[in-house]
Amino acid sequence: MVEPRARTYLDDMPTSSKVAALVLAAFGAFSIWVAAGYGFTGFLSLAAREPWALQMLLDLAIACSFAIGWMLHDAKKRGIKPWPYVVLTIFTGSVGVLVYVVRRGLRAR
Repeated sequence: MVEPRARTYLDDMPTSSKVAALVLAAFGAFSIWVAAGYGFTGFLSLAAREPWALQMLLDLAIACSFAIGWMLHDAKKRGIKPWPYVVLTIFTGSVGVLVYVVRRGLRAR
């Protein structure tokens, strides 16, 4: 008879948080690579030159603003302090939201 394996915290994590963790790992690594090569504010010079880059930057700002609103509401409901994730979202965009979703999933168990 095969012994059942021990449960880990990943077993209790919602699928959405597992997906967010995978996206965070890949996108986080890519973001670090880009920031190392072009600087943390390199996107501003591109947005100043290219209308599509500016449009994408504004789109990201709008989406992250809505995500912050959702985070504040969701964190209050779950008893999580949202401010570290809000600050991270302001400075890193969707990376902050992904970190919150992963953290939220760890809290679910």
